[in-house]
Amino acid sequence: MSGEGSLPAMREDTHTKLVVRYLVREVLSLGGMGVALFWSAGRIGWWPGWAALAIMFVWIAATAIIVLRLNPDLLAERLGPRKGAKSWDAAIVSSLGLVTLVRYIVAGLDQRYGWTGGLPVAAQLAALAVCAVGYDLLFVWATASNAFFSQVVRIQPERGQTVVTGGPYQYVRHPAYIGAIAYELAAPILFASWWAMIPSGLAAILLILRTALEDRTLQAELAGYADYARRVRYRLIPGIW
Repeated sequence: MSGEGSLPAMREDTHTKLVVRYLVREVLSLGGMGVALFWSAGRIGWWPGWAALAIMFVWIAATAIIVLRLNPDLLAERLGPRKGAKSWDAAIVSSLGLVTLVRYIVAGLDQRYGWTGGLPVAAQLAALAVCAVGYDLLFVWATASNAFFSQVVRIQPERGQTVVTGGPYQYVRHPAYIGAIAYELAAPILFASWWAMIPSGLAAILLILRTALEDRTLQAELAGYADYARRVRYRLIPGIW
């Protein structure tokens, strides 16, 4: 009886450790973004930096609610072993992380030294709205609609992965990437830094490449996805691609 009684406790302990790992990882990610922005800018009183942090905080908080409360199976998927993950995806994700860091540092340095010379506040506010819609609305909507929303490209047979067709997936096949690309292209305008558009543009290209490779993987390896692709024709932009 003691062994039977300890099993739920062990599962609860494992779940608690996963939750702590997940929250620590997300907090460190947000803190690293803040350091990159404000250290390079040389000052704390830079409102676009705080605006970008607020967008990411809302995204992290909303995703945490989805992962921890609405779809807890995603917690182990995001932190546990990832059998079948594609090697090319690891390379793309690593490159995205580096390019993102460079973008924040370049934007901060541009703010410090005035390389761009400033942009109209109205343009910055419009870019802020695009960034917020991209991550805090579209990306979160896609995550909430997809119980198999992994952070790596892999098929999840152990979780009984099926094709997701609801939410934004009824309009395009990779809606979260639209949100991410929108953020990448709007963020340099929010930061009033044309120089930051170079790493942001590279990040957008990497995201488009990942979309194409992920879509090809799903069509080849996930049952029913090819039929879904015939019904929902476009990967990112309706009428274009």
